[in-house]
Amino acid sequence: MSDMSLKQAKELVEQLELAELGLKSNLDGLNKANEDIQKTLKYQEMIVQIIPKMDTKLNNLKIIVGVNIGFVIGLLIGKFFL
Repeated sequence: MSDMSLKQAKELVEQLELAELGLKSNLDGLNKANEDIQKTLKYQEMIVQIIPKMDTKLNNLKIIVGVNIGFVIGLLIGKFFL
């Protein structure tokens, strides 16, 4: 009977070692995921700061394109109708 207990104890120790390895693996995975999330949050923060600047630049670009189109139309009208 003591042999059976010793055998069971060895199996229990093996199971605990496997569980420990599994927990370490999971913890490493969680740490990696946490680092990736932190990087993603930094990129999102940069994007949130850049969006207003790009919006004003885009509005200025729209105005410039509109003025250029108006200038070209004015030239065409001046050349063909005047």
